[in-house]
Amino acid sequence: MDETDILSRIHSLVDEEHKLRETTEHTEEQRTRIGELEADLDQCWDLLRQRRAKRQYDENPDEAQVRPESTVEGYLQ
Repeated sequence: MDETDILSRIHSLVDEEHKLRETTEHTEEQRTRIGELEADLDQCWDLLRQRRAKRQYDENPDEAQVRPESTVEGYLQ
């Protein structure tokens, strides 16, 4: 997955999240999906940052890998 694919995925996830958040009352299923979207977004942003860092330091960006949700959810913003 290259940066264009990652950015496309991010935009798609953000669009879905915004649509779900438009309503004021959410079902349990919608709350669960919003949590999944947030985790997926964190993983995508992390992968994008990894690729850019590898490129900056003359490493192969294709070696970047999606990190587990438990890892990226623990990062401080």
